[in-house]
Amino acid sequence: MRAQIVSSYKLTTEELKEIKKKLSLREEEVITNVVDRSIIGGLIIKLDDRVVDLSLKTQLKNLQIEKVKIDYQPKEIGVVEEIKDGIVIASGLKNIAFSEVVEFENGTQGYVVDLTEKRTGIIVLGDYLSLKSGDQVNGLNYTLSIPVADELIGRVVNPLGMPEDELLPIKSKKHYPVEKIAPGVVMRWPVNTPIQTGIKLIDALIPIGRGQRELIIGDRGTGKTTLAIDTILNQKEENVICIYCGIGQKNSKMANVIELLRKRGAMDYTIVVSASASQPASLQYLAPYAAVAIGEYFMEKGKDVLVVYDDLTKHAWAYRQISLILRRPAGREAYPGDIFYLHSRLLERACRLDEKYGGGSITALPIIETLEGDLSSYIPTNVISITDGQIYLETDLFNAGIRPAVNIGLSVSRVGGNAQTKAMKKIAGKLKLDLAQYREMAFFSQFESELDEETRKFLGRGARLTQILIQKKNKPYSLGHEVALIYAANSGLLDSIAPHEIAGYEEKIFAILESEGKELMKKINKTKIFEEKDEKELEKIIKNIL
Repeated sequence: MRAQIVSSYKLTTEELKEIKKKLSLREEEVITNVVDRSIIGGLIIKLDDRVVDLSLKTQLKNLQIEKVKIDYQPKEIGVVEEIKDGIVIASGLKNIAFSEVVEFENGTQGYVVDLTEKRTGIIVLGDYLSLKSGDQVNGLNYTLSIPVADELIGRVVNPLGMPEDELLPIKSKKHYPVEKIAPGVVMRWPVNTPIQTGIKLIDALIPIGRGQRELIIGDRGTGKTTLAIDTILNQKEENVICIYCGIGQKNSKMANVIELLRKRGAMDYTIVVSASASQPASLQYLAPYAAVAIGEYFMEKGKDVLVVYDDLTKHAWAYRQISLILRRPAGREAYPGDIFYLHSRLLERACRLDEKYGGGSITALPIIETLEGDLSSYIPTNVISITDGQIYLETDLFNAGIRPAVNIGLSVSRVGGNAQTKAMKKIAGKLKLDLAQYREMAFFSQFESELDEETRKFLGRGARLTQILIQKKNKPYSLGHEVALIYAANSGLLDSIAPHEIAGYEEKIFAILESEGKELMKKINKTKIFEEKDEKELEKIIKNIL
């Protein structure tokens, strides 16, 4: 054991023997005496990586008007061994905890992410270039948390909760932990209330419920972010707080997303957590956990929250980078062995709480980028197994002009019709099966020279349904408009129109619904029900156009 006594004067041999006896040290163990006159009096005892400060200087510091507060608790210290690319490896700190915050000599803080028998891996939450080997580091006895408040709505913040939009500082009285155990089964409530995305195809075929985790997956440039942003734009009248978490994205892309949200008035209910590609891997790693911590603050107040993680592929890359620097054993695709736990502990925090626990919810829309449509690679298979379904966007469909480019056969929602309104459930019951059969039949019909009347009719209906589900980006629809269009195509009202003319008729239907069908649309949007008398009224309106 290394023992060092700091005193204001040189101690005698007898005094050192007495101290050794008090500390229960063996005879052969050596105590070194360091003289430091600045401590005024008393002693500072250092045993390995523990320090007990009994100096008069410290006692005077802690002197208060009414009472003297002296801290006899030993503080645990460590020493910086290595510094590389935002990561510090320190020795000592034997009793430090995972996710605990530490402080270096110069006041810079860090976050513990790796614990081994002799070394501690620390992410530096500041300028790591100001640190040097041999610096002292000590634990602060609390885990990393970020400031949360209602004032966060409409703001752009970094993963530590600090503003990045050059507006006024955010006043916060509460802090929420970045790492937190997900609510247990007893605290959860079944997912049975829809999140209206405003996208016809999603709301009709792959419904998303409040508290669900629905993966958006596809190659680069297939419209994944657009789909998520459109869902945020559609929450304007839905009383849902949205959080967009950008991980490893270009600064230009983040600026475009924020500008679009501001232009469309969506920043009135949205928070942006940004860890762009120019920021360190440590902040990219923390970003989604910070976003869900903010979401939990609002969820526990009984509010519904939608969190978009764009994207978790880059999050996994950041974690792999950190792990390789920490010399963790690399497994498949050079990812560390706990890469599954990285995303499972994040996405499990999305749920809908029982009324007894506030009744709020967090709906998660994680985004994963694939390469050449490969769903069987490591990160996609991991996240597919964690989530409650996936929306798979296909490059071929996107290039063919079918947008959103959703592959209906490979997309699924494990919540299904439980998260659909009665109006949508009524008109979309057989839609998914009909479209799947149409695509299969359309593929084989290209080899046939002659088709019977029934097959031609089925193919024509399928082509019109496919066209009616195509939607322009950043143009979400209300529930009433979705129901009207899908009902018109599904019931054969548009059979007399050529498929390529459907888009033009859609605009005409919208125009007349805004005038003659205004009350009907208002009723469907409010009650979420589509009754038989509504069908007749809608049929009459649409027939007047044709």
